[in-house]
Amino acid sequence: MDPLTLFALANGAVSAVKAGCKLYKDIKGAAGEVKEVLKDLDDQFHKLHPPEKPATNEQKRQFLEEKERVKELNKKANEGQHTGIYQEIGDKLGEYYDNFYKCLAIMEEEERRAETEVYTGDASLGKRALQRVLMRKQLEQMSVDLRELMVYQSPPELGALYTEVEAMMKKMGATQSVLIQQKMQNDHIRKVKRRKRIEQLWIEAVWGVGAVILAAAIGLSLALVVEDRIRKYPHLGDGWIPKTEEERRLEALPKKYVGR
Repeated sequence: MDPLTLFALANGAVSAVKAGCKLYKDIKGAAGEVKEVLKDLDDQFHKLHPPEKPATNEQKRQFLEEKERVKELNKKANEGQHTGIYQEIGDKLGEYYDNFYKCLAIMEEEERRAETEVYTGDASLGKRALQRVLMRKQLEQMSVDLRELMVYQSPPELGALYTEVEAMMKKMGATQSVLIQQKMQNDHIRKVKRRKRIEQLWIEAVWGVGAVILAAAIGLSLALVVEDRIRKYPHLGDGWIPKTEEERRLEALPKKYVGR
């Protein structure tokens, strides 16, 4: 799990919540008597563009598009689509908090480990520290902005949804933080053990190759010694072990052949 990835996921969830809140608010605002809303739009348009100051083609196009948007929103409200958006906002809030607490847990574990272990990464210690500080501040600001949007700038029911999800995720997030840190510690321990085991296997392999090379060198040396002895002292035989004096005496005796 990478903090930058989790941060990007949390940020994406917040953007989805903002878009959902806007759509939910628009649908709720367009619900009810759509004729009154359209009449209000007509009144505003004619007030801005009296006969002596006619609207341009682009202004007319935007006006018609806005009327169509209101009709579509009213249709969605009558079909109950705002309920589905409400559920989707809740899901995105849960996704935001899930990645939010994971990101915090990982950063806390990295900070704890930095106090007891030598850092060997590519980035400098200063850069890593700066990244953590900036990310923490961005997460805090993200949380403030989300609360402001849900509680004060959206329909009341969305504020209630935010409060419920926040209360639930605070409890679950605290538990998850502990579990995530434990998992990271266990993964780190396994990683260290695996690295040590690999290092041990390399050492054993080097010793094994060294032993084979040494044995081959000794064998080759013995073969050269035996070959030199056979060439200089042929009477000692051509075997690896030279013949003893008794063996040579017995070989020198006349052979007696006994028929069948």
